Amino acid sequence: MWDTWAPDWLARGELAWGKTEPCWGIHQISESEAQLLASFAGGRVIELGCGTGYVSAWLSRLGGSPIGVDNSLGQLSSARQLQNLFGLHFPLVHANAEQLPFADNSFDFAISEYGAAIWCDPYRWIPEAARVLRSGGRLVFLGNSTQLMLSVSEGDGPATTSLRRPLRDMHRMEWDDDPGVEFHLSHGDRIKLLRANGFEIEDLVELYPPAGSSNDHYGFVTMEWAKQWPAEEAWLVRRV
Repeated sequence: MWDTWAPDWLARGELAWGKTEPCWGIHQISESEAQLLASFAGGRVIELGCGTGYVSAWLSRLGGSPIGVDNSLGQLSSARQLQNLFGLHFPLVHANAEQLPFADNSFDFAISEYGAAIWCDPYRWIPEAARVLRSGGRLVFLGNSTQLMLSVSEGDGPATTSLRRPLRDMHRMEWDDDPGVEFHLSHGDRIKLLRANGFEIEDLVELYPPAGSSNDHYGFVTMEWAKQWPAEEAWLVRRV
């Protein structure tokens, strides 16, 4: 599916590569506001589900040594094009974040903006992230909020003010109009999973659109909704 979609994401990837400051999520919240990288101190970085590679590019410019991992050859091809365009190169690896081809304790920092955060099974990718991170290493991942996933419509319509599905046992999600599979957990189940894999939770950042922002690409949430409830959330955790 992502090999088919890859050309449609190249232009957005180029815009993200060109940003002088990281901007996160569907509403492009600046790093100065979101503070997702406040603990970042360089070192070896792994991006889990890198897509066009712009997050790895940001972290490279901030002094990190990133490796981008993605299971889509199409997305990795786009990432290589953008590396050549911007003259910034780092390793790109064709692999699944649920089964990483790296040794234990190999990285200082792991990150996923969407990517593995929603497209891989958390009961498989989070243990893998824990395995490849060194003691004290940090994991940052961002995706749709639990609130949004409970409220989003089954079809093409945006999130509503009513609950559309149960919180209990939420995990694997499929859609009538989309061939993809996503994974989302309740906060309680997420906390249990992170703690079981040796992570200490440092922050849960609920993301709201800043004043003057827009949403030009994503029909599953309106600006009115996103100003009242967080459409996205980021988890900042440390391996202990």
